[in-house]
Amino acid sequence: MERGWVGCIDGDRVTHLAAQTLQHFFTGGASAREHAEYPLADVTLLLPVAHPPSIRVFEDEATFAFANPAALVAPGGDAPVPADELAALPRLCGIVGADGTIACFTLLLELRAERLAPPKDRDFALGLGPVAVTADELLGCELELLVRVDGEQRLAASGAGVDWEAVRRVAAAGTHLRTGDLLAGPAVGTVAGLRREARVEVDAHDIGVLAVTVA
Repeated sequence: MERGWVGCIDGDRVTHLAAQTLQHFFTGGASAREHAEYPLADVTLLLPVAHPPSIRVFEDEATFAFANPAALVAPGGDAPVPADELAALPRLCGIVGADGTIACFTLLLELRAERLAPPKDRDFALGLGPVAVTADELLGCELELLVRVDGEQRLAASGAGVDWEAVRRVAAAGTHLRTGDLLAGPAVGTVAGLRREARVEVDAHDIGVLAVTVA
């Protein structure tokens, strides 16, 4: 299917679920009829949330800025960049479910153009994926994020320690969170000096590897 579909990954197999998007899956009670099963190796992973209602990128648990939903880059995709020198900021990202709570997590890789003035320095590329892992599977784990550039490890940092309920409360204050809203947590570090054609990989246990090529 050209537009993709929702699937449940179990080991090296993927089960096709009868839900058009992850948002439909959540609003349907987080259950869906199962269809065919496929080898994971034969499946192309797309954006976990292709059209989020909003994206909030947190600098700390109390401060955030809105980001551009049109800037999302799928796993394995090319990130169009407006400058020659970039920095990569890897983040753990919460996905809001139907009840306004954080239902699952994925990875978000924010690219920034170091020579452009804010906010245009960060308005062009946000890698997202590769999969969404339910909150009960991930929270409480000793989560480490590794960043590799062209196969060379450039960063290893803990993704634990964020008070995600505090993040959610700040995001929800005075407004309503919608299913599929993205809440990107504070960056675990910065990898600077990226050049065009660099392949950046963010690797987190249980979530997988989010790879983006600087186009």
